[in-house]
Amino acid sequence: MVTPKHIVSAATIVLNNRNEILLIKGPRRGWEMPGGQVEEGESLMNAAIRETKEETGIDIEIEKFCGVFQNVNGSICNTLFLGKAIGGELTTSSESLEVGFFPINKALEMVIWGNFKQRIEYTLNESLHPFYVEF
Repeated sequence: MVTPKHIVSAATIVLNNRNEILLIKGPRRGWEMPGGQVEEGESLMNAAIRETKEETGIDIEIEKFCGVFQNVNGSICNTLFLGKAIGGELTTSSESLEVGFFPINKALEMVIWGNFKQRIEYTLNESLHPFYVEF
């Protein structure tokens, strides 16, 4: 039997006190929410917090686990959280060419990669929680 290889990621839709969304502009996918792979021995929530800090410089507090988008053929589980900014300074990294907070409607126009826009919409729509989407 072949040992399965799965990727688990954690991403956060981060809002500030003006109800704006934190986005990063990555080198491959354009504008998206901060997030990335969960490391061995790390919780989903801690991964979401760490990835946000690494990619944006912003400290966050997780408010809610919202759901999962599963890429079945790619063996990838993407977990999504809703969080709020509580400190830090906006800064770029090797994974983020640009970072910023944007009004929700503007952010949704900026995000064009795959189903990332849908992930943001589902996370912001509490009536859909918890969601599970296979693709």
